[in-house]
Amino acid sequence: MQDQTASRTALATAFLRAAHQILDNPPLLLSDPGALLLLGPRAAGTINADLSRYQSQAGKALRTHVVLRSRFAEDRLQESVARGVTRYILVGAGFDTFAWRQPSWARGLQIVEVDHPATQAAKRERIAKAGLAESENLLFAPVDFEREDLDGLLACCGVNRTEPVFFSWLGVTVYLEEGAIDATLRAIAAFAPGTRVVLTFRQPGGEHSAPLAERASELGEPFVTLFTPEEMGAKLLRSGFRNIDFLTPERARRLYFTPPRNDLPVPKRTSILCAAR
Repeated sequence: MQDQTASRTALATAFLRAAHQILDNPPLLLSDPGALLLLGPRAAGTINADLSRYQSQAGKALRTHVVLRSRFAEDRLQESVARGVTRYILVGAGFDTFAWRQPSWARGLQIVEVDHPATQAAKRERIAKAGLAESENLLFAPVDFEREDLDGLLACCGVNRTEPVFFSWLGVTVYLEEGAIDATLRAIAAFAPGTRVVLTFRQPGGEHSAPLAERASELGEPFVTLFTPEEMGAKLLRSGFRNIDFLTPERARRLYFTPPRNDLPVPKRTSILCAAR
């Protein structure tokens, strides 16, 4: 991503969440009407004009991943809130809309969206155009993950590491050098016991991996790091996390695809996890 340019893959992700709202069958894995509002009045037409891509096997698999990772993260967030967590930090928030569709159990949260300044500026411009009010419990925190320290940024935002915090870090690690990933994991693991993070990573290979990697590179945001589940698990343990809970395909089927769906496929690979301090 160029320094002055909003993330194009983050915008593409928002279109995938919007496509889920109009192409897939209820009950939706993720109810996210805010995605369509944020993308503007032409979004539905743009999606319907490109159905061959959105409804292809690869398109459906990618859409499953995008909505499933947010659903899994928000389910784990609800558990953490029930245990007393009061801060939700989205690292690499992109065009996420949780702040505009908060359920009643989230009203006591402080929500901190951490992302590149250019992406945040583009998002706030879209928020204004859509006529959406910025929630009182939402704070925007701009950061360049390759150049700045997450721990220092959060301290400036008044986030106290002596309290447990819930982090989501979705769709980001694949674009970062390993050193930046390690630094961010150590910063999260420095928070109090009870802190949890839901993150995604990309494995080597995979049925649709090469075309997706080529597309990301064309958008100027090439894939940089790939990990097996074993490698990612070992990295988390070294960073200071104690419990690592992978969303395996079998578990995803049981939690989110029972009864079976005829629109979106069950994921074939493990790429989403929740790690706890």
